Amino acid sequence: MTSPSAAALRPGQPVSNSTRWFQLAVGVICMIATANIQYAWTLFVPEIQGEFGWSRASIQVAFTLFVIVQTWLAPLEGYFIDKFGPRMMVAFGAIFIGVAWIINSQATTLAGFYVGAAVGGIGVGSIYATCINNAIKWFPDRRGLAVGLTAGGYGAGSAATILPIAAMIESSGFQQTFFFFGILQGTLAFIAAWFLRSPSGNEVTKSSKLVQSTHSYTLKEAMSTKLFWLMFTMFILVVTGGMMAVAQLGVIAQDLGVKEFQVDLHFFVMAALPLALMLDRIMNGISRPLFGWISDHIGREKTMVIAFTLEGFGIIALGYFGHNPYAFLILSGIVFLAWGEVYSLFSALAGDAFGTKHIGKIYGVLYTAKGIGALFVPVGNLMMEATGTWSTVLYTVATMDLVAALLAVTVLRPVLQKHVSYSKTRFAEENAVGQGALPA
Repeated sequence: MTSPSAAALRPGQPVSNSTRWFQLAVGVICMIATANIQYAWTLFVPEIQGEFGWSRASIQVAFTLFVIVQTWLAPLEGYFIDKFGPRMMVAFGAIFIGVAWIINSQATTLAGFYVGAAVGGIGVGSIYATCINNAIKWFPDRRGLAVGLTAGGYGAGSAATILPIAAMIESSGFQQTFFFFGILQGTLAFIAAWFLRSPSGNEVTKSSKLVQSTHSYTLKEAMSTKLFWLMFTMFILVVTGGMMAVAQLGVIAQDLGVKEFQVDLHFFVMAALPLALMLDRIMNGISRPLFGWISDHIGREKTMVIAFTLEGFGIIALGYFGHNPYAFLILSGIVFLAWGEVYSLFSALAGDAFGTKHIGKIYGVLYTAKGIGALFVPVGNLMMEATGTWSTVLYTVATMDLVAALLAVTVLRPVLQKHVSYSKTRFAEENAVGQGALPA
């Protein structure tokens, strides 16, 4: 009698849902353990400044280094993901995120914090890229939702620990907090790493609703396609626009005169800007699985049209109505909701279009769009100084989003269909060659 586990691994037989949802849950745990390096950093900056007297700008160079290292090493990390698999990569990343915060706990110079940031960038990049890629591989039929939940774990992962970290900083100091949470988070991710694995070829089945490639492209093959560079261009347009708007939100709120406005929601009162930033966390956590789930049912390109258009008009409205504090809150929430989905839609589309065998390297290169976008963020300040108003910046950002939406409906859809049709023909030819026949 065949055991259930053996039956699950029989060629052509998909794995049980419990197995792949378990893999997804472990990936989300790893992301939650990783998130604080980015999202809790802001709690430490005032304490570091008070202890050493350095300027806030010089301290924040560490955060910039972290983002650069996390983003620009993604292609190299993708290579190692494809080569060594998820366990080794997440275990490696877990050690690095733990070591990064231990370095921060002992640092007494700016250089020390810069080293900690670079080490943390390597650790976070390794875990983030690995968990996203594992979700892509396990859920070809629900890829958008799976990737969205995984990315959402990183986006909202700090919610449960922000208050404990803040309390420990207050009671024990920031050095002890760095050390304790470095050990805690690194250990949690390290233990979780050993439960991860990638599926074998016969454990998953493709989506019956979406257009998906049957040929696994190498990085070189993917980069020789029109689709790859179209996706890369659209990714840059949307992520740059979103980062320019989000990174400048505090300054925009101040210039619009709503930063200190006290919003009375009856059960609590809070200044408009902190409340808007709280909405950022919530909307970012919602948007990734929400739009990912929608894309699983209606297609990636249609979902992109909806999200990018919503983002574009939301930013236009923010520039026009943002002087009203309540409109500022609602519209900034819409902007955050429609922006966070880029990290689920583009990764899911990459898996659909290029297969999963080399997806670590392929999405790693696509992900550098975030690094390119970060380089353009200071342009927002230059535009504001040149024109004297944030409206120019917001309307430019909105235009970038709407151009991406137009590309999604007019160019991406036919290019994707043609690409997948070609991949199916190529797959059939390769099979024919493998069986001893020559393609016509």
